[in-house]
Amino acid sequence: MWWWPAFLYPPPAPAFVAAASVAQFALLANAGLGELRGEHMAYSKFWQVVAGKKKNGGGGGGGALLPSRQGMLVAYVPAFVAAAASFAVPGAVVGVRAQVLSAALTVHFLKRILEVLFIHQYSGSMPLNTAATISSSYLVITATMIYAQHLAAGLPDPPVDLLYPGVAVFAVGIAGNFYHHYLLSQLRNAAGGSGGGERQYRIPTGGLFGLAACPHYLFEIVGFFGFAMIAQTAHALAVASGTAAYLAGRSCATRRWYESKFEDFPDSIKALVPYIL
Repeated sequence: MWWWPAFLYPPPAPAFVAAASVAQFALLANAGLGELRGEHMAYSKFWQVVAGKKKNGGGGGGGALLPSRQGMLVAYVPAFVAAAASFAVPGAVVGVRAQVLSAALTVHFLKRILEVLFIHQYSGSMPLNTAATISSSYLVITATMIYAQHLAAGLPDPPVDLLYPGVAVFAVGIAGNFYHHYLLSQLRNAAGGSGGGERQYRIPTGGLFGLAACPHYLFEIVGFFGFAMIAQTAHALAVASGTAAYLAGRSCATRRWYESKFEDFPDSIKALVPYIL
């Protein structure tokens, strides 16, 4: 196909993968638009916002709650298990590119789990249905990304090989994301730790926080485009693009939240990309 990008494998024959690519992009992008409209996923600081809206609206909190740490483990552990287990499935991970992709996914979610256990500070709750939604989304994305790579195993590599540049981009993304998560955890410690009582928030500083409200999201996007460059499948690119759309919306919502909490929040700090967005 002359019109197909030279950096992607040809689209796979099974309609399931094409449908999953479109659906996952659409769901992620729609979630990003929801964040812009104030329809937040109920985790992190936005759990309080969502709970407050339900209380004021008379709708009630509804649904089971988990401690935030447990909720985030529910969100990440299944995808980690799926990525790690792919190496044990005969014929599932064939060739260097597939091995690197599965390894990168495993490292990504292992890092998330270790951050939940040892880095992040938690003091609130997370609805079980939110944890289950995030968990199922990550699980399906991970499994489908590995499956799409499996389908590409017998095809010739794209003319433009992005495997090793993709590894470098993924490494930058995961390192930058970890560093800014660490800065946020230190800020939380300085504000009073994760004990019970009223949450205390401060304007983040250090790293790129002086230029953007959510540099940790920026580097997460970089990491997902690292996946797309390693895989070079249309599905991985759709997931990366959808993730970028969602986190862009979440970043804009976060910046608005900071402006509502802090009168001195600098106008020069963008939401996601320094100097631009």
